[in-house]
Amino acid sequence: MLDLRFVRDHQQEVAQAMKNRNAKWDGAKFSKLDEERRSSIAEEESLQAERNSLSKNIGKLMAQGNKEEAERVKEQVRVINGKLDVVSERREKADKALRDLLLATPNMPDATTPVGKDENDNPEVRRWGTPRDFEAEGIKMQPHWDLGPQLGIIDFDRAVKLAGSRFILLGGLGARLERAIINFMADTHVDRGYKEWWCPAMANAETLTGTGQLPKFEDDLFKTREGMYLIPTAEVQLTNIHAGEVLDAADLPLKYCAYTPCFREEAGSAGRDTRGLIRVHQFDKVEMVKYAKPEESFDDLESMVADAENILQLLGLPYRVITLCTGDIGFSAAKTYDLEVWLPSYNNYKEISSCSCCTDFQARRANIKYRDPDNFKGTRYVHTLNGSGLAVGRTMAAIMENYQQADGSIKVPDVLVPYMGGIEVIGPEE
Repeated sequence: MLDLRFVRDHQQEVAQAMKNRNAKWDGAKFSKLDEERRSSIAEEESLQAERNSLSKNIGKLMAQGNKEEAERVKEQVRVINGKLDVVSERREKADKALRDLLLATPNMPDATTPVGKDENDNPEVRRWGTPRDFEAEGIKMQPHWDLGPQLGIIDFDRAVKLAGSRFILLGGLGARLERAIINFMADTHVDRGYKEWWCPAMANAETLTGTGQLPKFEDDLFKTREGMYLIPTAEVQLTNIHAGEVLDAADLPLKYCAYTPCFREEAGSAGRDTRGLIRVHQFDKVEMVKYAKPEESFDDLESMVADAENILQLLGLPYRVITLCTGDIGFSAAKTYDLEVWLPSYNNYKEISSCSCCTDFQARRANIKYRDPDNFKGTRYVHTLNGSGLAVGRTMAAIMENYQQADGSIKVPDVLVPYMGGIEVIGPEE
């Protein structure tokens, strides 16, 4: 959430930032609500001061035996209390409306985030690896949605029977490969200094509000009858672990990771990526989250991107890194890098990780602060960062397609062989 005072003092800057983000911003509404709130507070304080002054006199008058005058003053106090009720209600209403407005307003993009309209304006930063030339190898490339059923490791039809469209059913070595990828990713991040957590797959509304999924993106979430939500990413839980807490500067940055199943309604993606593992309602993901000092957070973002790249490099999967422009950046993010893995079936790169610095936007919503007595008095909001490390289903799809062999089998990447119990090739199930 944006700081109220910042918005008040930098309205033109905020308006331009929202325009760059293709986001709606009603500056006139903000100013009106802000003025209503401030005038109500001033009137409230004036009435309270008057009431307190009169209340002091009541005791004196009673002590002097002037009951008639005391009763007159009591009546004045009762009138003031009635006015206070009205003013307090007006202030509370303005407070709520102002908070609702700010809760629906996205983060300010960092100055280093390129200005652009949509994904077509995202500049490429670098590439790693060289995509295979299947034609030169004399191999007819098969997409993972064909390879999986042929090998007996993915059953799309039975997944539809069990749950519906955009769900998957993994069997045999497909299930084992999913577990292998998860364990490999989690172990690798732990080796690079992340603390692993095992989180609930459900969250309450307050937790989802803290990271920015609520209230704006409720339609993208699965909700239970009890008012709980299935999490769309472990970012929700990892970022809110310290909600309402004050951290010590000496402990920053905190580096957390977690595997969780993730659930997304995908309400705004009808007709997109309907085949295979790319866009489904339930998927596995290993997530990274950092709590950082404001002056270090963008350096921490670069190192988080390197941690995600490390997974792809160890797997030997070609990828590229892009910077998201203002028109494509996520709601809570100030700056974002996307990692896109090469998928032969698309003859293109597809997102497999998104790493973002959210500055103090989420920390302000979740009330996460830190103290650093050597450098400042009191407390300040931390900066939060999050990144996929990686999306497991998309990683599996990339492995299947990039490591397929002429006979239709799939070579297991060397780093996954120990996690596969020594299995080096996935062939048709007998």
